[in-house]
Amino acid sequence: MMQLSDFRNFALWISFLTGFTMASYSEDQCSWRGSGLSQAVKNVEQVWLRCVEGSVEWLYPAGALRLTLSPRLPWSSMGPGESSRSLVSACIKPDQHWGGAQLYVERDGVLEILVGDETSEPSSPAHVRCFSAIPGERPALFLQATPHQDISRRIAAFRYELRGDWTAQPSVNTDPIGSEGACRPCNNTEILMAVCTSDFVVRGNIRSVDADSNLKAAVIKVSATRVYRQKFALFPESGRLMRLGEIRTPLQCGVRPGAGSFLFTGRVHFGEAWLGCAPRYKDFLKVYEQAKQSLMIPCTLVND
Repeated sequence: MMQLSDFRNFALWISFLTGFTMASYSEDQCSWRGSGLSQAVKNVEQVWLRCVEGSVEWLYPAGALRLTLSPRLPWSSMGPGESSRSLVSACIKPDQHWGGAQLYVERDGVLEILVGDETSEPSSPAHVRCFSAIPGERPALFLQATPHQDISRRIAAFRYELRGDWTAQPSVNTDPIGSEGACRPCNNTEILMAVCTSDFVVRGNIRSVDADSNLKAAVIKVSATRVYRQKFALFPESGRLMRLGEIRTPLQCGVRPGAGSFLFTGRVHFGEAWLGCAPRYKDFLKVYEQAKQSLMIPCTLVND
C-alpha cells in the first residue's frame, strides 16, 4: 500500500511531468507568443508549431522552451518536384533586437547553437540561420534563457520558414539563398519548371541595381509589365501601367542593369523576393513554344 509520503512524492513527479509535456499552441498554430514572467525558471515548456512559416516572441525569457516544428503538410510535398531524399531547409531570422536567450537546433539529443545572446554575441544577430532536416524528421528548436542581473526588458523573437526546395548543408549554415550555385544560369528545363513552381513569375524591365552591404545582396528594382503570379503583394498596383517591385540576389552574382524585357522568377524568403531563373523574355518564349510543340511542357503560362 502506498504511504502518504510516497503519494506526495508521486504527485510531485506527475506534476513535474505534466509541466514538462504540456502542449502550447497559438490560436493559428503557426506562431507563439508568451512571457517568462509566468513560467517557472526550471521548467521546459513544450510548444508545437504546425505551419511551414510563422513567428515566436518570448518576452522576459526565463527557463526554456522546446519548439517542435511539425507542419500539417507532409515533408515530401513541401517542395514541388522534390524527391523523397531531398533535404528540407529550416531557416530562422532573429529579430534585430534579439536578447535574453540562446537558440539551438536539437537533433538526436545534441544541441547546436543557432543564435547566441546579445551579451556573448554583440554583432547583429539578425542574419538568417539555416539547417537541414531529412524528410520525415521533425526538427526541434531549444530556446534557453540566459541569466541577467538587471531587469531591463528583453525579447527573444524570431521568424521561421520551412521549405523543401532550397539547397542546404547538413549542418548549420547561413542563408541558403546565397549558397554556392545561386549565380549559375538556368538551363531550359529549369526555366520551364521555374515558371510552374516559383512564388512569383513576372515579366518586366530592370530599372536599376543597388547594393545592400548588410544583406550582401544586390537589390534589382523592376518595372513589371505583366504579373503572372506572386505570393504576397511583391508588385502592388499603383494606378500606373507598370507595377514597381524589388528582387534580391546574392551580391557575388554581379547582376547589372540590362536593356530589354526579362521573365523574373524566384522565391519569397521572409517576405522578400529572391531571384531564381531570369531569362530574357524573347529567349523564354522560344523555349516555351518548343516545349509546347513537343508536348514536353510541365505547365502552361498565359502569354500576351
